[in-house]
Amino acid sequence: MMIEGRQTAAYDGDLVVFLIGMRVNKLRALRRWLPVARAMGPMLRELSADPDSGLLGFRTFPGLRSVTMVQYWESAEKLQAFANDAQRTHRPAWVEFYKQSYQGSAVGIWHETFVVPAGHTETIYGNMPLLGLGTVAGVVPVSRRGATAAERLAR
Repeated sequence: MMIEGRQTAAYDGDLVVFLIGMRVNKLRALRRWLPVARAMGPMLRELSADPDSGLLGFRTFPGLRSVTMVQYWESAEKLQAFANDAQRTHRPAWVEFYKQSYQGSAVGIWHETFVVPAGHTETIYGNMPLLGLGTVAGVVPVSRRGATAAERLAR
């Protein structure tokens, strides 16, 4: 549903922005890259079902040979706890990827982590449905947080 006017995200806390993706380097090596592509779904279902996981929201951007996902997390500690817990879905998938990845270069993975202290985000949504950080805590009219990006960052 589109929200009319200029809005800004209502989120005020610390935030971790986690970018993660994969790239298919050899299209014909389906058996090498398909398991990597399939691994993310179970992880997201597990995280989404656990309100204490720390995952606040995510969005996927598919490309021709790659996929990128933007994830929003409560803290780097919760992200790391999930990534390193052998009882959760990520760690076994990671171990399996690295076992397989050294048998060829059919698929590549990457991630970047950005720790953002509270008060160091700025968002604007003009005549848009909920998107990005706005999906985490909703949106409020821009007038509540400042008319310009500089004003919203200075508060």
